[in-house]
Amino acid sequence: MLLAIGLFPFAIATIVHDDLQRRASWTHATSPRIGARDATQFVGVGPETLSIRGTAYAELSDGRASLDELRAMADTGNAWSVVDGAGQVYGAFVIQGIDEGLKELGPDGRPRKIDFNIDLLRVDDEAEGA
Repeated sequence: MLLAIGLFPFAIATIVHDDLQRRASWTHATSPRIGARDATQFVGVGPETLSIRGTAYAELSDGRASLDELRAMADTGNAWSVVDGAGQVYGAFVIQGIDEGLKELGPDGRPRKIDFNIDLLRVDDEAEGA
């Protein structure tokens, strides 16, 4: 397993991601000053996001079924634990968006390749649903 969102594992049998981007931010309020840079004050932790990108190949797994399962998880609105294969816990995240691009379509319209991007937003740990 490379990564898990809740009980959904990213693995050869489901879908495998190629890239994981993590962005954390912190909020600072500013107040203008004459003849000097704005004064700043740290007011708290800002948003933290994960973006998971990858490609699913029909020869290895049913990428559509896996993405449908992730969409069903997103439909609940619940927060899910995100843990990587090394055991690092990223925290509780909600699924904000799933993009997919169907490529190399066969004569029946089924794709042999699906590029996907999943956007997650970190929420308070006590909101965790799974």
